[in-house]
Parts: sequence; structure tokens; C-alpha cells
Amino acid sequence: MAAMHTDAINTPRPLTGISSMATRQLLSELTAAYALQHGQAVSIESVGGVDAVKRVQAGEAFDLVFLASDAIAKLVAAGHLRADSVTDLVHSGVAVAVRAGSPKPDISSEDAVHQAVLAAPTLSYSTGPSGVALAKLFDHWGIAEQIQGRIVTAPPGVPVGRLVAKGEVALGFQQLSELIHVEGITIVGALPPAIQITTTFTAAMTTGCTRPAEVQDLLDYMASDEAAEAKRRQGMEPVLCF
Repeated sequence: MAAMHTDAINTPRPLTGISSMATRQLLSELTAAYALQHGQAVSIESVGGVDAVKRVQAGEAFDLVFLASDAIAKLVAAGHLRADSVTDLVHSGVAVAVRAGSPKPDISSEDAVHQAVLAAPTLSYSTGPSGVALAKLFDHWGIAEQIQGRIVTAPPGVPVGRLVAKGEVALGFQQLSELIHVEGITIVGALPPAIQITTTFTAAMTTGCTRPAEVQDLLDYMASDEAAEAKRRQGMEPVLCF
């Protein structure tokens, strides 16, 4: 019994964090690798980005937060996160998906995507930053009102790809990292460069964190070259640090 008590004392509690769904798979891979190398468990809860922000604003206790860079900046400005810990991790682009077995539309140019959107009986995009940018693009094209009745909004935390796989949506737009693990869909490809929407995902330590040195070590690992392969494997590009 004494030995078990000693082990319990010597085992550090997991570092805790919250993230949006876009980085869920990446963070799972990186934290597992970090735990193996450093003996420090990390527990990250992934939820809808809006919900994550609300929980941090409400003062829920976490050691660190992973969100789109603009959301992180707002939480820093509001005093919830430490400015000196802000670490850009990945750039994430938007891809297009259809249900497996369905014809793949041409998305090779801005005009082709425009036509594919007009032709789709139903379409969906995320409620996060990329979805906001897509809505602005449709408004810029002058088709927002025309397609409004065809847009299916995915519930927070539910991947657009899941709606596509179930046949509820004919054309889905979401970050590639959230589409690549969904069964029952075909990823048509990334949006063309002229209209690609890139979100930078960033990490930061909470102002209430009581283990800053340990959290900083984790952030350093996640930003290192060692983590680059995992980021690409999960459909994202590492932020280059010079």
C-alpha cells in the first residue's frame, strides 16, 4: 500500500486544455507522443470553438487553450490568457467534400467553385472562422440570398463531413483536418488558391495556470520541427519559426 501511495504522489496530474474541433486529431497525436517522451499526461477537451471561448471566459480552469488566432487574441486582450505564451502552431485550409460515390464537381478555379455552389441542392460549412469567411465570399459573389434556403448548419462540434456522409448535405466545406478522418465521403480537393481560406491555430497558457514551466515545455514541443510531420499528416501546415 505504501508503494502505491508513493507512486500516486510521484505521478504528475495531467496538464489540461480545451480546443476547437479542428485540431482535435492533431492534439491527440501530439499529446500522446509528448506523454511517451516526457512522462507527462495531457488531457485536451475538444468542443465547438464558440463553446470553448465561452468556457474560458466563464473562468473554467484549464492550463492552456488551442483556438483560431483571432479568438486567442481576444482572450488575451480580455485577460484570460498570457500574452507571453502565445504560440502559433498550424495553418489550416478549407477543402470540399461530397458523399462517397457522388460525382465530384469541378473546383479548379474560383468560377468553378461558384458554379458548384449554385448547382448544389444543399450545402454546409462550419460555424467557425472558415465558415464566416465562406459566408462573406458568397455575399461577395452576390449569391447569399439565392442559396440561403439550401444551407444546412451543422450543430456545434459536429463535423460537416458527417452530414455529407449521411446524405443530408450534397456539398460540404470544412477544414481539411476535420474531413480526412470522416468515413463515407470523398474529398474533392482544397479550395483553389484565389479563394482559399486559411486559419492559423494558436495555443496559449491561461492566466490562472499554476504550472507555467511545464506548459511552456509542452508548447515548445508542439511548435518544434519534431511535431511538423504530425501536423502535415493531420491535413495542416506547420507555422514556420525563424
